[in-house]
Amino acid sequence: MFHVKQNFYEVVVLGGGHAGVEAASAAARIGAKTALITFSKNDLGAMSCNPAMGGLGKGHLIREIDALGGIIGKACDMSGIQFRILNKTKGEAVQGPRAQIDRDKYKKVIPGLLKNLTIFEDEIEEIHLEKKIKRVKAVKLRTYGNLNCQSLIVTTGTFLNGLIHCGEKSWSAGRLGARASTKLANFFLEEKFVIRRLKTGTPPRLLGKSINFRKCIEQKGDSCPVPFSFLTTGLKLKQKSCFITKTNESTHEIIRSNIDKSPMYNGKIKSKGPRYCPSIEDKVQRFKDRTSHQIFLEPETKVGDVIYPNGISTAMPPKVQKEFLRSINGLEEVEILKDGYAIEYDTIDSKELKNTYESLKVEGLYLAGQINGSTGYEEAAGQGLLAGINAANKVLTKKNFILERSDAYLGVLTSDLMKGGLIEPYRMFTSRAEYRLTLRADNADYRLTDKAMKLGLACDERSKKWIKKKKALETGIELLKKNFATPHKIKANGLDINEDGKKRSAYEVLGYNKSNWDLISLIWPNLKNLNISENEKEQLRITAFYDKYVERQTAEIKELKKESELKFKKNFNARHCAGLSNEVKDILLKNSPKTLGEASSLPGMTPS
Repeated sequence: MFHVKQNFYEVVVLGGGHAGVEAASAAARIGAKTALITFSKNDLGAMSCNPAMGGLGKGHLIREIDALGGIIGKACDMSGIQFRILNKTKGEAVQGPRAQIDRDKYKKVIPGLLKNLTIFEDEIEEIHLEKKIKRVKAVKLRTYGNLNCQSLIVTTGTFLNGLIHCGEKSWSAGRLGARASTKLANFFLEEKFVIRRLKTGTPPRLLGKSINFRKCIEQKGDSCPVPFSFLTTGLKLKQKSCFITKTNESTHEIIRSNIDKSPMYNGKIKSKGPRYCPSIEDKVQRFKDRTSHQIFLEPETKVGDVIYPNGISTAMPPKVQKEFLRSINGLEEVEILKDGYAIEYDTIDSKELKNTYESLKVEGLYLAGQINGSTGYEEAAGQGLLAGINAANKVLTKKNFILERSDAYLGVLTSDLMKGGLIEPYRMFTSRAEYRLTLRADNADYRLTDKAMKLGLACDERSKKWIKKKKALETGIELLKKNFATPHKIKANGLDINEDGKKRSAYEVLGYNKSNWDLISLIWPNLKNLNISENEKEQLRITAFYDKYVERQTAEIKELKKESELKFKKNFNARHCAGLSNEVKDILLKNSPKTLGEASSLPGMTPS
């Protein structure tokens, strides 16, 4: 064992956002000597945009990060002020947990979850590489000087050459009130990385007491809130309501008459923003037949003094922002605390990376988060976790950790990003996962916690809890599959099934659409006192329900792979395919793939 110098770290992480804290936390938990560098400790876990976590696809990512021992799920449970399951009327495969977060409390919680690492409040001025081969050797900090390291994870978010636009004004910044990272941007230029410019935006922040919420529609949380983390035993909190209002024709007319003042329409901004989170200017211009657009008024803290109007991201001049806001129902006398703005920033084309998030050009250099062309806290956190695991393993075990598309949404995220060529920020959706019937939010621990334990990421509490749950689930499935009944007996107890004479196991019956544990107990009284918790019973019911569909899905995927050589007709026009999203249609029209296999490998393509 070699002696470690004070200025030597096995893993150095640049950036204290969601990618950075997960990367540093994972590397440290595995056992690497880890340092995290951030402009300010107050920025750790900062939620630069909306005060919410999770949703469709994104909620799946949080559950998976948690199952692998990450911190985002626990932090959300400790700081959440409203919890909801989205798509609750649909199947569990496409349901997504979501929470409104007290952004101030989230920032206070994060430092307490970071263990066994050193935090530097500083800026990286240079990355030093070994002369003979391009391999990370050290980083030079402005204040603390050189830190020697073996792995470096860069998670710059929107800070890399960040440029804010608000009306006619533009200035260098990483986000409002924070300086951009310009010296680091020069490193990527000098090393000839493929750099792409992307854009995102944020709405103005509103003074809560200046809003007439009585004119808006109240949106409450779920009566029985469900936590993100598998370690959280319950959420005993008084949930805070959100409210819904809408733009109107007057709002749209104000925006249209001032469109030449928007930097997105007067030529100042040329880069593309996230398709699924367009600015209000984009909505008004692109959807001219729409007479209104929904706005969710979301409290940024439990106190509710600052409101985030989700749905009206804008870079209009402050005067215009105030004018169109005051045309909206409930906002007639609204006061703006911070103006909305757009921000352009540098990203590195993710085709420059291995699927471990390590650079192909520079050994020991890892990139995670928005620098790879993604958008969203959850996507960034997932990349940070995977980069942290691989950066630490490169030093400690020399083993790569790679999740496949069939393993997790984290695997889908990685696979999609590594195609490269993203021209707009990437966002996770359930539609991106061909294995979504098995990649459910409810079973993330079943899929990933054994891997976390093997990696050394799972704490004792998580390991003990999972071993106990796993044993209960396996015992439950075994017992259910051993008990059979005739269709006649099953129908006699209220479940309508085909009278074909074939006996069904309790496991099969539990998987029927209108089945439940009360019915199972009537048909098989010996299973009434099965020694498992209510949560575990629900897990068994969901698993039994999806089992029959999983086989069909697997067969369809195999068939699709066989048909990869199928050719498109010469006159094929994607615009005429009603079953495809506009995003996919644009990708097909731009690239004109010759075969189904070529189409599936295109950046941004979905399984459909």
